Amino acid sequence: MPAEPSDTSKLTKSAEPPHYHGHRERLRERFRSAGPDALSDYELLEMVLFNARAQGDVKPLAKTLIKIFGSFAETVHAPEARLREVKGIGERTITELKLIAAAAQRISKGQLKQRTLLSSWDEVIAHCRTSLAFADKEQFCILFLDKRNQLIAEEVQQTGTVDHTPVYPREVIKRALELSATAIILVHNHPSGDPTPSQADIHMTKAIIDIAMPLGISVHDHIIVGKNGHASMKGLRLI
Repeated sequence: MPAEPSDTSKLTKSAEPPHYHGHRERLRERFRSAGPDALSDYELLEMVLFNARAQGDVKPLAKTLIKIFGSFAETVHAPEARLREVKGIGERTITELKLIAAAAQRISKGQLKQRTLLSSWDEVIAHCRTSLAFADKEQFCILFLDKRNQLIAEEVQQTGTVDHTPVYPREVIKRALELSATAIILVHNHPSGDPTPSQADIHMTKAIIDIAMPLGISVHDHIIVGKNGHASMKGLRLI
């Protein structure tokens, strides 16, 4: 018995592919042909989510993540606990996001190790922001340099709360002597986003300089990073 016109319409409609059919390949092709700058933050995030979800439309989830956290960078650096609060986010997705964040940090650190730091100051700033700007707690990091201003080591010395990190100047210099460093760059983040140095930041930096100078260790700068930019104490003539 032939189907009624209305039945045929329903059958045709049900046989149609979902609206996102082919979307993944089109997005990949745009990425390949036009480059990453041609993609918005949520589209780049979609491509990351493709690896976590083999099928289905991930665009709504990508847009939700950008809405909650603000940007691609803030999403991949978001605390795991906050990511788990988002509906649709599982452990596999979190792993993919954290893999991107780890890759960015590893690449930026590798670039610094290959060249003299003071001749590539923009890369130093970019690396510091990649490493710390989006952390949800204050972290105090030190870049230890040799006499050619090349990176010996980078270490997070202290991790604190959302607005405070205890720093012990003598421990900073002790570690520099252990590594035979002749110069250091101090770096810490302000989770509030505002990189403006506080009076405590300035006082602590001067205390480190006072101990370092007689030992022949130079404090090149103290850089503070946040989501809204960075501040150089040397550039601000605070040290």
